[in-house]
Amino acid sequence: MIPRYDIDATSNRDPARFEQLLPWVDVLRRYHRAEVSGVERIPTGPALYVGNHNGALYSVDSFFWVSEIFRRRGMVDVPFGLGHSLPLSMPPLHQFLIPLGAIRACHENAHKLFAEGHKALVYPGGDEDAMRPWRLRNRVRFAGRAGFMRLALREGVPVIPVAATGAHSTLMILHDFPRLAQRLPLLKKLRIKVFPVSLALPWGVMLGPLPYIPWPSKIRVQILEPMRFARSGDEAAADEAYVRQCADEVEATIQRAMNAMRDAD
Repeated sequence: MIPRYDIDATSNRDPARFEQLLPWVDVLRRYHRAEVSGVERIPTGPALYVGNHNGALYSVDSFFWVSEIFRRRGMVDVPFGLGHSLPLSMPPLHQFLIPLGAIRACHENAHKLFAEGHKALVYPGGDEDAMRPWRLRNRVRFAGRAGFMRLALREGVPVIPVAATGAHSTLMILHDFPRLAQRLPLLKKLRIKVFPVSLALPWGVMLGPLPYIPWPSKIRVQILEPMRFARSGDEAAADEAYVRQCADEVEATIQRAMNAMRDAD
């Protein structure tokens, strides 16, 4: 019988699933010559990891740094991933992601996680970041989204920036066609704002976000120093100018780290 989970529950995460996944992650780490640094910077207690999103449907860099945390710190610092309810409800993603800690993205669920002492993970740029064109592969693309910052301020938790390079070179996205995405009813229903045209194996030219064979690009991930802000609470979260200032600071911090890793190649 195929298991079904409550996508709003914080009790679905299974450490045994992480153990089962580690050998496969190690194979991919060797394939991508992946490097992860900064685990020692992670503070105790609730926090919000914020990263740049890469590789369209192949978000392998997430597995690299999360598995490194699991190995070195155990489940206590492994984040719950806040995700869109539709893919989290669809088999087989539902059965794969929920036991790894995926949970429906909403402020109520984030509040539960932080109240229970957990950490959460968001990729603010979403599909616009994960499917940005090749020319922007070394750029953070949060697309003006600041809800993550409003959440962190309201809950009074630090932001832990996570920067990754190389993970967006596993394919070549030629163009993301946002206007076309607006005209496709299914993409509008899924709240997908781009429709990428890419060069990827084995398709050659690939239309839309499809599975693909990744190019063995070298991937680096840095977990950066946690960021704490002078103001927090409901009043700070309601101050749009302050929220924007803090969100821009987080985005700029990730961008500086990406630039440094790129220049080191």
